[in-house]
Amino acid sequence: MKSKEEQLRESIERINEMEQILDRADRALKRLEDAMEELESMSPDIKKLEKYYTGRNWKKDLKLDEKGALPEDLKRGVLSEDAVNDLLDRLKEVKAGIKG
Repeated sequence: MKSKEEQLRESIERINEMEQILDRADRALKRLEDAMEELESMSPDIKKLEKYYTGRNWKKDLKLDEKGALPEDLKRGVLSEDAVNDLLDRLKEVKAGIKG
């Protein structure tokens, strides 16, 4: 049988461990909530990106890139075949995961 002191020490250790878990989970949830708020506020921009990617201008810009007409130092990840599509797919998965 454990002494009262041992039981008290175990309780304190358990409480400290659970407090650490609570604090870590709380911080992680806050970061997630902040990220979700940021994504929500970006909704109009994301829709604009999707419209660009599925429209004529993306194809026009891609052709310019393929011809070498764009500056070499221009960041052009948006013109890759997968970058925008993958981002939109990931966004849908995240939203579905939160609702589900």
